[in-house]
Amino acid sequence: MNRRNFLKGASLLSLGALAACQTKEAVPAEPVINTNKGLGLQTYTLGPELYAGNLSDNLARIRKMGIKNLELAGYNASSHTIGQLSLEDFKKAAEDNDLKIVSSHVTPDVLMAGLFSRPGAPAPKPKAFKDMVDEIKEFWKPVAEDHAKLGCEYLVQPMMPPMRVTNIGFAKDFANLLNVSGETVKATSGIQFGYHNHNMEMAKVTETSTAAVLGDLFSGMALGQDAKIIEDVYMDNTDPANVIFELDVYWTVMGQQDPVAWLTRRADRIKMLHIKDFMVLGASGAMNFKNIFEKFYANGNKYFFIEIEDTNSGKQFERLEQSALFLNTSDFVI
Repeated sequence: MNRRNFLKGASLLSLGALAACQTKEAVPAEPVINTNKGLGLQTYTLGPELYAGNLSDNLARIRKMGIKNLELAGYNASSHTIGQLSLEDFKKAAEDNDLKIVSSHVTPDVLMAGLFSRPGAPAPKPKAFKDMVDEIKEFWKPVAEDHAKLGCEYLVQPMMPPMRVTNIGFAKDFANLLNVSGETVKATSGIQFGYHNHNMEMAKVTETSTAAVLGDLFSGMALGQDAKIIEDVYMDNTDPANVIFELDVYWTVMGQQDPVAWLTRRADRIKMLHIKDFMVLGASGAMNFKNIFEKFYANGNKYFFIEIEDTNSGKQFERLEQSALFLNTSDFVI
């Protein structure tokens, strides 16, 4: 089953039928704009535009859109900075503009070691997950302390190393690293640790598979009936007290999965959302944000963050304003 056929035939719980994109509901001539909602922003969205000119002016522009909460990207563990600014300076700029730093995305360097090399140079062999435990612990301790200074409630690992999970055993080893990370972060700072998915976590593996398979997830034909979705392995093998999950609804769809089905089946584990579309929120007609938000709120959650790709477009502020307007005029967002 390819992605296009999936999107056409999937449940309307959370996926808008692409075949019916041209028959949209009528939009009120004068929609009610309510900027007093709990909108959040993943700062990765703005890329270099966030720091172009005066940061405080840019943060003020964000706040005027009705955005209240920030999830950071760009923390540097070596220099203890965010976007080349000191923690203190970034925090002050956010507070001066009535913005709350709720969460931050940080990836341990050891996880990416060996994945990239200079052209012509041999790639170093990456470590096995089970051999990273001590380095993972030592990485997170100063990171957690820094983010406690920022007032963060959550520290989120944004991805797993590409092409490194090939079977259930590998997935369990990675889940153990998430447990170690969560325990270390909480013990160091009291901050809650979390994990954010892309589409690759929605692939399936078995005990003996040599590669993850994305596609044909419903019938199990690709790997057999004993195959498990990688994200399920992570959730089944992590301690809910130490590891929560941030569901990226767009990447979930790109993984040929239904976000509302995940919010229903894993209500106890998913505590935050990335709200994303193909670009500007609501423009594609392919994402049923109404059902996603309603289920998210019904589960007792509140934090969600707008994220838009193509960060070097030079149009990210414009796209963010359009996306914020979509949410601010949608009655299903509170």
